[in-house]
Amino acid sequence: MSAPRPAGVSAWLPVAPCTPASCARHTGAARPPLRAALRLLAGCAWTLLGAVCAAPVRLLPRGPRMRLLRYWARGIPRAFGVRVTVRVPPYARGTGGELVVANHISWLDIPLVAAVLPGRMLAKTEVRDWPLLGPLARFGSTLFIDRDRLRALPGAVDTVAAALRSGSRVVVFPEGSTWCGRGRGGAFRPAVFQAAIDAEVPVRPVRISYGTGGAGAVAFVGDDPLAASLWRVVRAAGLTAEVRVLAPVPARAYASVPAPGEPGRRELARAARAAVLGSDRTATARTAAKARGPAKAPARTPAEAPPPTPAPAEAPAPAALPVPASAGATAPPVPAPAAATAARPSIPQTAVASDRANRPSVSVHH
Repeated sequence: MSAPRPAGVSAWLPVAPCTPASCARHTGAARPPLRAALRLLAGCAWTLLGAVCAAPVRLLPRGPRMRLLRYWARGIPRAFGVRVTVRVPPYARGTGGELVVANHISWLDIPLVAAVLPGRMLAKTEVRDWPLLGPLARFGSTLFIDRDRLRALPGAVDTVAAALRSGSRVVVFPEGSTWCGRGRGGAFRPAVFQAAIDAEVPVRPVRISYGTGGAGAVAFVGDDPLAASLWRVVRAAGLTAEVRVLAPVPARAYASVPAPGEPGRRELARAARAAVLGSDRTATARTAAKARGPAKAPARTPAEAPPPTPAPAEAPAPAALPVPASAGATAPPVPAPAAATAARPSIPQTAVASDRANRPSVSVHH
């Protein structure tokens, strides 16, 4: 499943091999057209309500503003008929910012992440001119990046780092393009991870998945029109989405791996991708090892310290001769006479290749 790079698109920009003809389709149960139309109206009305209320809500303090944003974002997939499951393990979030990275399948990913971890989105500059979504992005303090100008990338990284240092949460889809979710997904672009390293904030991976058959219905890939994607979502019955918040990846551990700059951010991008997509065990193990730090041997207390090895005596003590015991009985050892021990010539020991010599000791005792 591959698609040629569209004409006029820069060679360094990510392009997914997913196309609407091969990926964006739903083969499961479908809603009747009338019910689907009502779902479409409900979803568009709820989205429009957010656009109308964005300006006055922005004047509220941060706490109430974030609660209203979560409530509004949570209602978007429900209005379009998508049931959402959120799995957030208990963790203590610090006072600083964090870089949230997630896989990208559909336009539904944006409200799904905003409902759990609201923050400042990183989007391409074209989103500013989109109808309805453009004003919402501007009111939501979205950070825009010009993907067609490679020279503007360092400035965008500095902007994201400044936002992270100020304590903001920045949400990024580092694949750079939408993937249908049926394959392994795209590589995570490493540039934005440099901002997390510079700001010394953790990276928070988020995994987004859709129920059986749902990935094809919600996939918004290639040149798929937004109207066609909306209609496909409301027509598909029983769509489910799951948002799983994963353990943070410490960006500070990658500040000099193996040297400051690009190698560290590439390693961090691979570790975050392994956490989100679960496809690189080596990177996952490397991330866990960096988080734990170098292994150290546990210090022993004086009671646990091994006893000193005694110096060998010049004359060995009289040995005890074992007496064979019959089954079920045990006989005490009888000390050997000192004279017999002294008169007995020493016999050199040789290796015996026998079955008894090769048995483990436990079998001999038994």
